[in-house]
Amino acid sequence: MDELAAALVGKISGAVGAYNAQAGLGILQKCGQTPFEERVLIKVGLKPAPISTQILPPESLAYYLFSCTMQSAVIAQLGRDCRHLMRTEIAEIGEPFEEGQVGSSTMAHKRNPINFENLEGMFIRTKNEFGKVLDTLVSEHQRDLVASSVYRDFPIIVVNLVQQLSTLLRKNDKGATFLSRLSVDEANLRRNFKMSANVILAEPLYIALQMAGYKGDAHKLINEKAVSLAKNANLKLIDAVKHLADNDADLWEAVRNIPEEVITLMREPENYIGLAKEKAMEVASSAGSYLSHRE
Repeated sequence: MDELAAALVGKISGAVGAYNAQAGLGILQKCGQTPFEERVLIKVGLKPAPISTQILPPESLAYYLFSCTMQSAVIAQLGRDCRHLMRTEIAEIGEPFEEGQVGSSTMAHKRNPINFENLEGMFIRTKNEFGKVLDTLVSEHQRDLVASSVYRDFPIIVVNLVQQLSTLLRKNDKGATFLSRLSVDEANLRRNFKMSANVILAEPLYIALQMAGYKGDAHKLINEKAVSLAKNANLKLIDAVKHLADNDADLWEAVRNIPEEVITLMREPENYIGLAKEKAMEVASSAGSYLSHRE
């Protein structure tokens, strides 16, 4: 957004972009080394458009407003994710509930995800507004004023984005932002994890079988036999595979060749996290570095 905002242009070049009046009335000559157009535009932070007619080339503004729309979409994605994570049957996070805030109008026990809903709703508004921007990319001979009334709606895109940001950064009377006041329910996180803990290591297990020399279709074995057995008998997936190996010599040989530390990992799905911690810290550090640089 910053880069594209810096590329926005303006014009004071006359109806055909040739500075007719400025040249004909001697204004250009009186301005010396800094043209009249540049002197005026610099006051509003714009550069002169290298080419213009009665209207500006529409691309630079379209690119900037598209970047605003993309930023709006990023925030809306957060809104959608968090809204679903607030659902009663998931309930892993919760919005801060302010004093005086009411719940659902029909379900008094329910706290509506109103802020997350608004984050996504604002993007829907913005996305449809951006359609108007696309409509203004084409004009008759690059000079008609049909779109002048449409252009007056474009600030709505920026206003919607500011509204989204204001929701995320809104502070309570103690100075804590909305984002910092989100609650995380660890008990529900563990509950939801345990619902599929026995079978979530399907991918590494079938790869381990292949690496251990299993000659059959390891993916098919896990998908069609081991998973259903694990679920029905409440077994760890590795134990379901070992049970199947009792009647399959090739499978038994492959299981025997899997290193013991891998077998141990298959019994501890909570430890199958790869470099998740390091990656999360990397992302956070990158964001912190960027924000510090911007400040």
